[in-house]
Amino acid sequence: MTCKHLLAYCAEVGDVFKALADPTRRTILDELTDRDGQTLFEICARLATKHGLGSSRQAISQHLDLLVAAGLVETRREGRYKFHYINTAPLEPIVERWLKKAEG
Repeated sequence: MTCKHLLAYCAEVGDVFKALADPTRRTILDELTDRDGQTLFEICARLATKHGLGSSRQAISQHLDLLVAAGLVETRREGRYKFHYINTAPLEPIVERWLKKAEG
């Protein structure tokens, strides 16, 4: 591996780990795993009812922005609605580095 490849890997994985470090963001990902393609309103409602999280829409929106920046959530606009989808692709380098080595 070249140094540039390692730096790119560290930046990508660092963003993913930062995004996963917060329990609210992990809960958001759990909810998107359970039901993909939710709006901000739906995510907030599910977090409040299922998990007792009373975070504001603005706070949840900021969490979603960080998940989007890390590549763990993708969005699609449809009219005035914005739908959120989980994306597990950024986790693949982590799996390849540590978990697949353990199997082999």
